[in-house]
Amino acid sequence: MKIHEYQGKEILRKFGVAVPRGKPAFSVDEAVKVAEELGGPVWVVKAQIHAGGRGKGGGVKVAKS
Repeated sequence: MKIHEYQGKEILRKFGVAVPRGKPAFSVDEAVKVAEELGGPVWVVKAQIHAGGRGKGGGVKVAKS
């Protein structure tokens, strides 16, 4: 079975496992809304793909605005 990171975190959360705060966003508008909800000056944006090496491939970015 292949699931995305956000799906795995939701399953773990339901069983009481502590996971970092975060939410999936499927558009720019949703990403802005999630960033506002989370607060803070910096966010990490991760592509949700079924492949390894997303950090090396540019799928993980730090956003400051």
